[in-house]
Amino acid sequence: MTHPLPQPITYDAKFKVYHELMAKRILEILLVLSPFDAFIMEEDDSLASRIVNEYQGLNLTRPPRTTRVASAGEALAAVRNRHFDMVITMPQVGEMDCFALGLEIKKIHPRLPVILLAHRLSGLVRDPEQTTLPGIDYFYIWSPNPALLLALIKSLEDRLNVNTDTRLAMVRVLLLVEDSPHYRSFFLPLIYREVVQQTQAVLGETLNEEHRILKMRARPKILVAESYEQALALFRRFRPYLFGIISDTRFRKSGKPDDRAGLKLLAHVRKKVADMPLLLLSSDPGNREPALEIPAVFMDKSAPGLQEGLHDFFLNHLGFGDFVFRLPDGTEIDRAENLAALEAKLAAIPAESLLYHAGRNHFSNWVMARSEIDLAANLHRDRLNRLTDPGEMRREIIDQVHTLRRLRQQGVVAQYNPRSYDPEIMDFVKIGTGSMGGKALGLAFMAMVLARQQELGEQFPDLPIRIPKTLVITTNGFDAFMEHNQLTAPFPATPDEEIAARFLAAEMPGWLTELLASFLAQVRAPLTVRSSSILEDAHFRPFAGLYSTYMLANNQPGFARRLAQLLDAVKLVFASTYFAGPRAFARTIHPSGRREGMAVIVQVLAGRDHGEFFYPAISGTAQSYNYYPVGPMRPEDGIVNLALGFGKTVVEGEQSLRFSPAYPEHLPQFSTVDDMLANSQRYFYALRLQDPLPELRFSANANLERRLLSRAATEAPVAALTSAYLPDEHRIRDSGTGGIRVLTYARILKHKLLPLPELLTEVLGLARTGMGCAVEIEFVVELPDAGNTGAFYLLQTRPIAAGGKTAPVRIGEQEKKQAFCVSSQALGNGELEDIADIVQVRLDSPEAGANKQAAREIAKFNSRLLKEERPYLLIGPGRWGSADPWLGIPVQWQDISGVGVMLEHRSRHFSADPSQGTHFFQNITAMGIPYFTINEKKPKKGDFFDWQWLARQPAHVETGLIRHIRFKTPFTIKIDGSTSHGIMYMKRRKS
Repeated sequence: MTHPLPQPITYDAKFKVYHELMAKRILEILLVLSPFDAFIMEEDDSLASRIVNEYQGLNLTRPPRTTRVASAGEALAAVRNRHFDMVITMPQVGEMDCFALGLEIKKIHPRLPVILLAHRLSGLVRDPEQTTLPGIDYFYIWSPNPALLLALIKSLEDRLNVNTDTRLAMVRVLLLVEDSPHYRSFFLPLIYREVVQQTQAVLGETLNEEHRILKMRARPKILVAESYEQALALFRRFRPYLFGIISDTRFRKSGKPDDRAGLKLLAHVRKKVADMPLLLLSSDPGNREPALEIPAVFMDKSAPGLQEGLHDFFLNHLGFGDFVFRLPDGTEIDRAENLAALEAKLAAIPAESLLYHAGRNHFSNWVMARSEIDLAANLHRDRLNRLTDPGEMRREIIDQVHTLRRLRQQGVVAQYNPRSYDPEIMDFVKIGTGSMGGKALGLAFMAMVLARQQELGEQFPDLPIRIPKTLVITTNGFDAFMEHNQLTAPFPATPDEEIAARFLAAEMPGWLTELLASFLAQVRAPLTVRSSSILEDAHFRPFAGLYSTYMLANNQPGFARRLAQLLDAVKLVFASTYFAGPRAFARTIHPSGRREGMAVIVQVLAGRDHGEFFYPAISGTAQSYNYYPVGPMRPEDGIVNLALGFGKTVVEGEQSLRFSPAYPEHLPQFSTVDDMLANSQRYFYALRLQDPLPELRFSANANLERRLLSRAATEAPVAALTSAYLPDEHRIRDSGTGGIRVLTYARILKHKLLPLPELLTEVLGLARTGMGCAVEIEFVVELPDAGNTGAFYLLQTRPIAAGGKTAPVRIGEQEKKQAFCVSSQALGNGELEDIADIVQVRLDSPEAGANKQAAREIAKFNSRLLKEERPYLLIGPGRWGSADPWLGIPVQWQDISGVGVMLEHRSRHFSADPSQGTHFFQNITAMGIPYFTINEKKPKKGDFFDWQWLARQPAHVETGLIRHIRFKTPFTIKIDGSTSHGIMYMKRRKS
């Protein structure tokens, strides 16, 4: 009889096929026990508890629920009124025996399985030759071993699912031939426990716990036969999937007991399948020699060590142990303990060994023991035998194994294990079982989403989307560090520098140091060490940019120095949990003060070496919602900020390029040549590779250098992204090497060197759909050049959660007439009537020193007003929160933590583009703080601020740079979020 070759199974990194396996489950069990039987069987613990404990002990999911009744009458009533998947009964149940009960149950539900559990065999049947029991499907002998209960449930589930699961996924089948209820009740639990434990053991290298549970569904099915004919029928039916037979020696053949039935069966199977693992069980030692002649493994039922022998059979014959490479004469030449070792050793084994194992289906059987369904299908001997050239076969097997290992890791967060970690294929791993924090969770979520979008790779073949190699130290690492050093939250007034010094002096727990050291030993690229607190990037509370990030060159001579820097960076991120900025922001969210957990992300930096420096060609942020659309842009088209080098330029509000991915050639910043010269990026950030700092300083960016663009004109990214300004002609030319370099991104946005705008549109759409709200991403782009392909690296994903009320707000014409401020670029939604203070920065022209001083003075006013519990309107020129004091006031969150409303005034002196894309802006909008913009350089119709009226108001407190005005009664602030219009007015405004 020929069997159809299983169809090739394509790799499915999302485990789709596993979800379809084991579709029929035993979830409801009816136990029919007399009170005396229940007392005997539940003397130590209830049957329900035993089942649950057995499931938990083997890490199995969804234990069934049990319902116990004491009589046949109650059992029949329960079956009529409720759904059950299985009935377990004892022999005598009140007025009716088990056989009569079984027959009555079959009248109600003919397909409902009824299993008999008896304390003994004698007395149940009069004729010892009787092969069937009326009304009973299966018969077992009770023992206190809870594994028997698991075996009864799993055996029935296997029978229900074997047809579908073998067809869907080539799930393997193990056949047990045993007609004795005593031995069946003894062997079946042993075999099931061995199958479950060995399957779980070989899944140790496979991903995370969720996927291990899924892959357990592909464990081998165990089918039981009680006669020669039943066994032969199952062998013929499931021959393509059968991977072993365990058989008794004496059972029925042709309707009569046959002392040699097992030997005959195994001899027949051996003729049909030369390499099938066979095990003969017998109480007669004289059957050893006939078994060896087949050949089959022999075990004496009555000999000690039976359980150990069964364990050895699973490891050495059924593929659950190491893969043992042998020559055709049986000589062992090597071993592989997992898929990674198999891939590595396949390259070196002799061709005759390769052909020997491929021809006997050993590769397919061994990987199937690891529940690798797709790989087992692709390594099936009927496929490999089509490759006549040993070299081609070797390449094919290695490629199949490597591809699976690579795809299995995409979009998956695996537990970091030094023994199995492979930096080549594992992109995202974690240390510990605590929370990964908001930032890491957002990145892990998008890694999963992107891994499911296989078509993106086909749509953008020149710009593959990647997640940088990432290790997350979960929050229990932070907790262990705090506990190990008996550290508590510092006093609120403790300076950041003192907190950092205290944490640097503390000792990292030994286990965490060992794991980080093993990771670092395999990674020699530059690293970034970033925060990922529980609150960071969570909906409505982003904490964006408030914690520390450290970049490490990771190239110091000597491993000890590299490790010391990594440990210091982790400690400093831990320390930043208690810095002033996060503490101030946390108080606005949790006034009672809640201890925060901190996870840490250790990530390989995306970028390339350029002489003495390392940096990415492009860094940027992209938002799915544009708060300030101009020209043809719509808010839902989104907005992108690009910068050469590291993204510090963008997230700290320095000069960068803004564009909508829907209209990449519409660049208001670059409307004229003069605009290009005035608004293009002149400086960029790069990581210093030569002479990096021997010790981390308190400054998070100590290893970064702010470089002048003109100093890097010959470096590949600068040459690719800049255009040439020709002063004599006062024009900018996109091609050519002469002239002054101006960063225009023309080759990307205008000449379509890479489809970056289109890719950003797709990624933003996926992120927005996945998170259910507007989102912001941070990314890096590497350009293709000689010897290198381009790549898009996703660094971070977070929700844009604009707070505030959602009820509609209407602004009347009479209110506009009363207003001292009207803006068509106002963020937020709602009405405020509790603000009676205005803090105004008085600057008529840009001056970096004055802006820094203004930030320090604002912090003092903020502290005072916070104590008085008086929210205030903060008015200032340029971009709030910019790290560049030439573009605005460089305040940090703790400097303005009591603010109620903010106003950004853009004039001819301060005309930086809106703050979208900065961490500061993200926190402001997420806190629901209304944000007004007045643009006097490019005024919109109807927008104004009555500066003369404000100047006439008496100052409550005044310094050289700041005016604090206090009104006796609050003024009204209204923002219509649907139109982005906002006004401020006094109800009885003084002229």
